Amino acid sequence: MRYMIIVKATQESEAGVMPPEDLIDEMAAYHEKLAEADVLVDGSGLQPSAKGWRINYDGEKRSVTDGPFAETKELIAGYTIIDVKSPEEALDWAMRFPNPSLDRGKAQIEVRRFFELDDFQPSEAIERHRELQKRVKG
Repeated sequence: MRYMIIVKATQESEAGVMPPEDLIDEMAAYHEKLAEADVLVDGSGLQPSAKGWRINYDGEKRSVTDGPFAETKELIAGYTIIDVKSPEEALDWAMRFPNPSLDRGKAQIEVRRFFELDDFQPSEAIERHRELQKRVKG
């Protein structure tokens, strides 16, 4: 079961304020423990939304909206992806996630489970995705 631990953006992360060295160190130690337990898939911080864009769809039409985006509570500052055996194990790892707040004050992370191909009814489209996963994991 793959889960994403989502670090919510803050005004500081959106302003491009870099985390202090002790927080970077704490995150490195956490990710090292995930790697040692063989559950780490990926993890990284994200640049502020000012360096990104959104693609808006209206039927077949697409338009681009450049960042920054106003609502920081809806934005992501970083993520960690883990692959574990149970929701309980995912919760256990998430509870160990370091406080991502720059001042160690209030912060929030969100944990969401990925859909796996086995969650869907068998179909030709799902088999195409399975083949693609095999090629990518290769």
